[in-house]
Amino acid sequence: MLIIGCDYHPSMQQIAYVDTETGEGGERRLMHRDGEAERFYRELKQRAIEVRVGMEATGYARWFERLLTELGFELWIGDPARIRARRVRKQKTDRKDAQLLLRLLLEGDGFPRIWVPSPENRDLRQLLWHRHRLVQMRTRIMNQLQAVAMNEGLRRKRALWSESGRKQLESFLLAPWATRRRQDLLELLDRLNPTIQELTAAVEKEAENKPEVQLLMSHPGVGPLTALAFVLIIATPERFQCGKQMGSYLGLIPCEDSSADQQRLGHISKQGSSLLRFLLVEAAQVAVRVNPEWRRSISAPSHATGTEDRQGRHGAETGRRSVLDVAQGMELPASCEIRFARGTARVTPWCAVDHRVVDWASRSHLFRGSSN
Repeated sequence: MLIIGCDYHPSMQQIAYVDTETGEGGERRLMHRDGEAERFYRELKQRAIEVRVGMEATGYARWFERLLTELGFELWIGDPARIRARRVRKQKTDRKDAQLLLRLLLEGDGFPRIWVPSPENRDLRQLLWHRHRLVQMRTRIMNQLQAVAMNEGLRRKRALWSESGRKQLESFLLAPWATRRRQDLLELLDRLNPTIQELTAAVEKEAENKPEVQLLMSHPGVGPLTALAFVLIIATPERFQCGKQMGSYLGLIPCEDSSADQQRLGHISKQGSSLLRFLLVEAAQVAVRVNPEWRRSISAPSHATGTEDRQGRHGAETGRRSVLDVAQGMELPASCEIRFARGTARVTPWCAVDHRVVDWASRSHLFRGSSN
């Protein structure tokens, strides 16, 4: 078998390889633009050589993954952080990175292999991301039109998008370029709305075909979009030993810089999928609105920023939860006491979490309201 350590870049790749049968090895730099890299791997296929390629998780490599799958070669994708931790010397070059990957591959268990979603999973994620980006574009357009209306003395908030509000917005006599801007923004808005509705219907259709998505939708505040994103991004819950690891995977746990007897916790790590983290916070907002118990315990929106949102002025915790606490609770069991305290004054360690499994389907009758 030919073992290849591949330091991948969008325009080229540096490889270090060794034949496990003969012990022969070498290094090469393969360019992508002229097809040199593709020819190299196809020649290996023609020679009927078994190949295993190891590379770090990176972007812009979809074509390369498809090529290796087509050729029937093994592709191991590793965790960049854990691979970087294995680098001892201060010198970092493409050659040394490829040699490090090759060495880890030869160690067998030393290569920090990660889970990779299937092509079908990735394609459905594109549906979610496409809709998400279009909604963001629509929001920016609507905010600009709101600014146009308020500059003319009209502040109708959501009512601006009603039929009467639209007529008022179009009736303003503006300067030539301001008129052009208003017209273009309204045309973009009219084009985006049907597209977003079509994508939303596609999301709902996909959600109907997945039983696990239907089960998650029984959770208060969770609609088809959040549930489908959760299923696609988490995919195989067996990868996680407990809910705490899942919270870490989604970046909902605090950063920590502790030493000796002093514990310092900061903002959430924001690692993992930003889309799912955003949707969980949105779902938490809905859950808080429809659940009086959570609404009473949630921190006031005016205290949502700064260090004092989870602590008193002198470092003592307020005992009230923030929306982030609820967002973390959306993917951890409901019995968890989630704490996102900042600073050193703490009553209960963050990791003191009860990980009992809770069947949300049996509790869904307690909640009524809209879902995201």
